[in-house]
Amino acid sequence: MKQAMELTTFEQLKAISDPLRAEMIMKLVETSYTGQQLAVLLEISRPKIHYHLKELEKNGLIEVIRTEEKNGIVQKFYRAKARGFFPSENLLPYAEELSESTRQLFVQMANKTKSVILTAPESSFSKAAGSTDPKDWDAIGSMWEISATEADFKEFIQGLYSLMQKLHDKSEQAENDLDRKLYHFSAFGFEIDTPSFDQIELEEEE
Repeated sequence: MKQAMELTTFEQLKAISDPLRAEMIMKLVETSYTGQQLAVLLEISRPKIHYHLKELEKNGLIEVIRTEEKNGIVQKFYRAKARGFFPSENLLPYAEELSESTRQLFVQMANKTKSVILTAPESSFSKAAGSTDPKDWDAIGSMWEISATEADFKEFIQGLYSLMQKLHDKSEQAENDLDRKLYHFSAFGFEIDTPSFDQIELEEEE
C-alpha cells in the first residue's frame, strides 16, 4: 500500500467526495474487507455497498487483494490503494468537489482517531499529566488557533512532515528493538472563517 496517492481525474475526485465512499475507503485503509463484511460493519445493504465498491474500484482507489471461496461463492477482499489521497494541480478548477472530498476524508480521519483514543490502553494516558515540560509527556493532545500568513503555514507543514519522516526513519532502523512501542498520530490544519475559542491573552507564569 502506498503512503499517499495522487488523484488525477475529476471522476476520482467525485468518487471520493461521497460521505459513504469516504467512510468505506478509511475502513479499507485499516484492513481488507469483503462487501458483505462492510455491509454488516456500516449497516448498509449489500447491493448498495457493492455498487459503491465497484465505483471506487473503477476509479482506481481500491483493489482486490485476494479471493476466498466459501460455500461455492468467491469472496473478494478489497483494500485501499493508499493510506492517504491528494489532488493533482489539474483538479484545482473543480473547487466545490475538491473541497468536499477533502472535508469528507478529514471527517473520517477524525472518526478513526476518536476510535483509537477510546480503545487505547489506560497506560497511554495515565502519565500524561504532572509536568508542563513537553519532554516529560508520554502523550500529547492539543488544539491551536493561530493567525499566520499562508507562506508561514506551508513552511510549518513542511517542517512537521520532515519531523514525522525523521521519526519514521528511526522506527525502521530500530525494527528489532524490544523497547519499541506503537504510537498513533493525527494532525489537522486548515483555514477557518471565525474563531472557535474566545480570543484571550494567555499569561506567562512567573
